[in-house]
Amino acid sequence: MAETPDAATERTTLTLTGSRAIRAIAHEARQQVIDELYSGSVLTATEAARICGLSPSAMSYHLRALEKWGIVVRDQGSDDGRERPWRAGAHRLQIGRGDGASGTSMRQAANAVISSVMAGLNNGVDAWLENDPTAKGASLSHGRLYLTDEEAAALNSDLDALVRRYDAGRTSRNKPVDASPRDQYWLLFPHVSRRGR
Repeated sequence: MAETPDAATERTTLTLTGSRAIRAIAHEARQQVIDELYSGSVLTATEAARICGLSPSAMSYHLRALEKWGIVVRDQGSDDGRERPWRAGAHRLQIGRGDGASGTSMRQAANAVISSVMAGLNNGVDAWLENDPTAKGASLSHGRLYLTDEEAAALNSDLDALVRRYDAGRTSRNKPVDASPRDQYWLLFPHVSRRGR
């Protein structure tokens, strides 16, 4: 018997290091469905196709390609034998540098992730400003920190721990009744300046 979706993905992280696995996520439609599934949704290929604007057969192809690397897995089928849904293969997905990962595959995957993140961020900000710019808990900020490598690693670790405290294993199917989805973004990159530092 297969595990329940929440138990099967509980607190696990899937790290992609091989160039072929990393290239598997370097596609905008795949990024959209990964984002939805890793937020706790369980979707059929038809439902995922609607989200991405593709045909169900095209989406089935993409889901099978992601399945090959464990990024998505098939969920328990419905009792009536209809289309079997898909879920995330882990709680969290990340890209790591391995011996087989080339700069090109890392760049392709990073660009696909960034494209998906930026589209989601733009849509989220537009909807926020249009619907309720005074919504409690909504925030948008930007700044620059001057950190050592060790401090940057510690900040990321502290933030991960804080997010885990609020995450508490919640998904779109396992959350308090009054909880609404909130997209969170965290970027910490070395500043690139055309002038002197």
